[in-house]
Amino acid sequence: MNKTWWKEAVIYQIYPRSFMDSNGDGIGDLKGVTDRLDYLKYLGIDVIWMSPVYKSPNDDNGYDISDYQDIMEEFGTMADFDELLAKAHEKGIKIVMDLVVNHTSDEHQWFIKSKSSKNNEYRDYYIWREGKADGTPPNNWGSCFGGSAWEYDETTDMYYLHLFSRKQPDLNWDNPEVRSNVFNMMTWWCEKGIDGFRMDVISMISKTAEMPDGKVNGLYGDYGPYCVHGPNVHKYLQEMNEKVLSKYDIMTVGETAGVTTELAKQYAGEDTNELNMVFQFEHVEGDGKYGKWTDEQLPLTRLKSTLSRWQTELYGKAWNSLFWNNHDQPRAVSRFGDDRPQYREVSAKMLATCLHMMQGSPYIYQGEELGMTNYPFHGPEEFRDIESINAYKEWCESGRVPHETFWPCITFKSRDNARTPMQWDDSAQAGFTTGTPWIAVNPNYREINAKAETADPASVFHYYKKLIALRKQNPIMVYGNYELLLEDSEELFAYTRTLEQEKLLVVCNFTDKKTVFTIPAEFVGMPCLISNLDNRYDKQDIALEPYEAFVLRKK
Repeated sequence: MNKTWWKEAVIYQIYPRSFMDSNGDGIGDLKGVTDRLDYLKYLGIDVIWMSPVYKSPNDDNGYDISDYQDIMEEFGTMADFDELLAKAHEKGIKIVMDLVVNHTSDEHQWFIKSKSSKNNEYRDYYIWREGKADGTPPNNWGSCFGGSAWEYDETTDMYYLHLFSRKQPDLNWDNPEVRSNVFNMMTWWCEKGIDGFRMDVISMISKTAEMPDGKVNGLYGDYGPYCVHGPNVHKYLQEMNEKVLSKYDIMTVGETAGVTTELAKQYAGEDTNELNMVFQFEHVEGDGKYGKWTDEQLPLTRLKSTLSRWQTELYGKAWNSLFWNNHDQPRAVSRFGDDRPQYREVSAKMLATCLHMMQGSPYIYQGEELGMTNYPFHGPEEFRDIESINAYKEWCESGRVPHETFWPCITFKSRDNARTPMQWDDSAQAGFTTGTPWIAVNPNYREINAKAETADPASVFHYYKKLIALRKQNPIMVYGNYELLLEDSEELFAYTRTLEQEKLLVVCNFTDKKTVFTIPAEFVGMPCLISNLDNRYDKQDIALEPYEAFVLRKK
């Protein structure tokens, strides 16, 4: 297994709109990130992955890009970005950009020209189709954000494909000019000195030439078989690697919805010359009651089975990315832990232990290191996320599902849970802004904030800080082999890591009940590397407290 800096790195995801506002307009910005670099340095992270900061009309919070080589005005200027990059590098922190090239904004110059006429030189930059004989869309595909995946354009009497918002037309990667333009733009950023790319929905860039109706799931047909892991996706990524990625010492991670372990070995194999690692979503998807919407937690046996399969099947062949939450997922402690006041801190530390002791590169989403929780939504008017707004219209306002039935599901899973402002201190608006924030601050910021936690050595923050430091001191945490124990337990997640003569035992109680565990004989009396409670682990049979976690080390 090759050793590289990005395998050993801990990555911290910043959602710039919600991280820190430097000018009082209620929107986080690049200067705000620069102002908080010392906080991140103190935490100990190695890499910042920033959600998009490019010029954008903001239909999907920056994932609709109108100019890849300019900065969104709300976030600042290119000079602000250059300053952030330079100051981060001075502190030994790398910057990874979010690359969104499955689609652009409909306000991108390429699309404006593409839709102007059928014979414009940019026409083939996007995916255009004739409607059916009766004028309806070319097929029954639904978009990820509700409604049809096709938008009619009067100018040329044709439809364009948008797998997300209608303001996010999909690029036609089969056009070599599109690929060439994208690769040139990526090279421009690499020459500027950035340290890598997180690639948004990169598994969707290649579509089949045939676009038949999809199997109906909910209101629309499923585009998955025709647009995800398409016929040329690996060819195009190998071309990207050859022309751009291989020329720089950078980190790449692909967002690859619907990926299997076998496909991951193609996308991120040690010798496939595509990407360094992928994000898989099996452990955060589950079964929704209404599409993706549910208020039910995944059974622990299923969570363990999924994560363990990725640990064992990729070992030595491809690299894992480890995460509980991101800008598209609800808060980890509310979803996988227990956000009730008596259990929030201990369960947040337990989740951190479980994840950071696994094999792969851990990602921390802003505020996760504080144990930030889901937001207590009162009504749909509080949503800012296009997906949540559209879903509420489609399921509730249409009369298909009563509000009281759907409400617990959408508030549990809404992406806005992750997007409430970072909680810096107990002053007004959690110290995020001196103005009115673009989205409401979670009212629990007086109890949960960075100022209080950095001052408290027993806080969730300091527990994350310790885990990050341990990873730098113990190669077994990065490179050790993984083996699951207690496969059928619905209470305990226990596993070992092994590297040469060294071995770790990781035990996590995922319940709010005391649970008895028998320590394997080889670990009895071994020193404790880290624990979220001040217990002793010198007996063979121990009763774990609710959400207790510990790691024993045998050398």
